[in-house]
Amino acid sequence: MADVLVLRGPEPACGDGRFAPSPTGSLHLGNLRTALLAWLFARSAGGRFQVRVEDLDAARVREHLVAEQLADLAALGLDHDGEIVRQSARTGLYEEALARLERDGLVYRCWCTRAEIRDAASAPHEHLPDGAYHGTCRELTAAQVAEREASGRPPALRLRSRSARERFVDRLRGPVEGVVDDFVVRRNDGAFAYNFAVVIDDAGQAIGEVVRGADLLDCTPRQLWLGRRLGLPRPGFAHVPLMCGAGGERLSKRDGAITLRERLELGQTPQQVRGLLASSVGLAAAGEAPPLDELIARTRDLLHSPVTA
Repeated sequence: MADVLVLRGPEPACGDGRFAPSPTGSLHLGNLRTALLAWLFARSAGGRFQVRVEDLDAARVREHLVAEQLADLAALGLDHDGEIVRQSARTGLYEEALARLERDGLVYRCWCTRAEIRDAASAPHEHLPDGAYHGTCRELTAAQVAEREASGRPPALRLRSRSARERFVDRLRGPVEGVVDDFVVRRNDGAFAYNFAVVIDDAGQAIGEVVRGADLLDCTPRQLWLGRRLGLPRPGFAHVPLMCGAGGERLSKRDGAITLRERLELGQTPQQVRGLLASSVGLAAAGEAPPLDELIARTRDLLHSPVTA
């Protein structure tokens, strides 16, 4: 069954888009569908399409996957503008942004373990969503800080959000509102966190609309709040449905041939795989493999039509 795209939000002021894979595993069909839609949204608006390699999690990065992922995009005809951006080359920008937040008194150290956070989250709390951080380390006394420092456990850095609320209108999901918890900006191993780096990266690449999977929808209020704190431009968002397997669950290896390489080994062409991805969101009929120019035209008709819901 196709996840037919239905517009619920406004067109962004700028059509520049991006795809930002993490080289920690091969791209599956759901990732590739998101890449295709991000490319189509940008190209149909006459915008630039950029690629960013999100490689901050050094322990999990597999360098050979960078080339593999870029080859998958090229095989589907998804070209990009400008140089490939790598997060690992941008840590100086993250340091500058973090220093600014620290000067504004918005950063504090957190020594909580995952187990402690999980236990705190199991207690009833008002306003915060499930899984949110509940501020255990936010108001520690000097004695409590000294005790935690003496433990030798390195702290993470969190932002002091004070349970702010953020609202936005997603182009595919409609109005969204969320509470911002005190999320991590730098992990206790020194790596910058996704929710921190991605905000600085999207602003630095002048991204007008972030097209990504619906599994990241809950992160967006955090990122919008952080962007306002840093005085950065506010992009638009379009969170696309996740591609599911036959059982209706999130796509996984047990669903069979889920990577481009596996599909090609079955005898399909890149164009046929692209057609499959397009048909899964109602941009092509089942079994159809339209050329990219035709898909751009169909996407343009969709995105520049009146909001339908």
